[in-house]
Amino acid sequence: MSVETSAPTTPSTASPAAPEPNHSRRGMALIALAAMAWGTGGAAAAVLYRTSGLGPIAVSYWRFVIGALALAAYLAARTARHRTPARRASAREAGETGETGGARDVGETGDARDASTTGDARETRGEAGLDVTDGYAAFHGGAGPAAHPGDRRAGAVRTRRRVRRLLMVAATGVGLAVYQSAFYVSIAETGLAVATVVTLGAGPILIAVGARVFLAERLGHAGAAAIALALAGLIALSLDSGTTGPRPALGIGYALLSALGYAVVTLVGRTPGSAGDPFRTSLTGFVVGGIVLTPFALADGVLPATGGLPVTIGWLLYLGVVASALAYGLFFAGLAHVGATTAAVVTLLEPVAAALLAVAFLGEHLTPAVLTGMLLLLGAVAVLAYPARR
Repeated sequence: MSVETSAPTTPSTASPAAPEPNHSRRGMALIALAAMAWGTGGAAAAVLYRTSGLGPIAVSYWRFVIGALALAAYLAARTARHRTPARRASAREAGETGETGGARDVGETGDARDASTTGDARETRGEAGLDVTDGYAAFHGGAGPAAHPGDRRAGAVRTRRRVRRLLMVAATGVGLAVYQSAFYVSIAETGLAVATVVTLGAGPILIAVGARVFLAERLGHAGAAAIALALAGLIALSLDSGTTGPRPALGIGYALLSALGYAVVTLVGRTPGSAGDPFRTSLTGFVVGGIVLTPFALADGVLPATGGLPVTIGWLLYLGVVASALAYGLFFAGLAHVGATTAAVVTLLEPVAAALLAVAFLGEHLTPAVLTGMLLLLGAVAVLAYPARR
């Protein structure tokens, strides 16, 4: 792999362990699929800009809202599917114990639960009716058993973990909102080519620096070579288009801001303690991102034009479900198995997918510059994939 870890492996402070080769290949495949889905999202957004009357902020807002609804529906269905067999098994067990005449196991009653599972710090005296709780002792004039120092420490650790988790969720949501919205604004201000080069070119560099500083991930020779190839490929892609937007300098600033948002999302996803359900992570990020964008979207106008409304709804659904909910779920799942810098380079397959779609469905042609850029980007990914195969 191009990214290695050098920090000590303690549960609370260690940086993510170096992924095993099999896991690295799986992670890179998932991120590659996510990048290709994002590439289709760019085409969908371009159509929406031309036909729906929605601006960049409004499109990003609907992307988060629809993506969040799709993920919530999927997670609810998955939970219900998994819960039903468990409930049936519990019912069968309850029926079997009920046939014994009432002498159920202590763990199945709600009256004489084990002290370790109640959280009340009960002291079992060995006979029924002599379990002493804090409330019982206080009722009879006693002070009740004092909280054990270990319990207080455990509670403090749980509280810190909750706060840390909330901060990570907030950072992911804000990062997603900044990344998507600033990129779309950059396209409007400076053109697609320059916005793509600056955002996707600065992203891996910011991520590589952040991974070294915050995650102790070391950038190897393969990682440095991959970043160099990626930058060359993006520059080659930009040479194909000489068009620019009305305010190039402002657009470049938004592109750098977008790259920073993407770097935050990627680095938070690789932070120790961030591992979890990738689709739940995406859902919470979308909810926070949607909340952040709400006032800006309302100011920009969130209602599409009535002409061609069914087509607009169809494109918005595709953008929210496929290019957002599914793509980010795959991205976060893959991010658990590869380093941050590796993930940033693999996502450069997004402009490759966009170029291929333009040729296949929009009637565009592969110029020498575009073909060269695509080959360089594919070479950057191959440089990272080769060590993962060993």
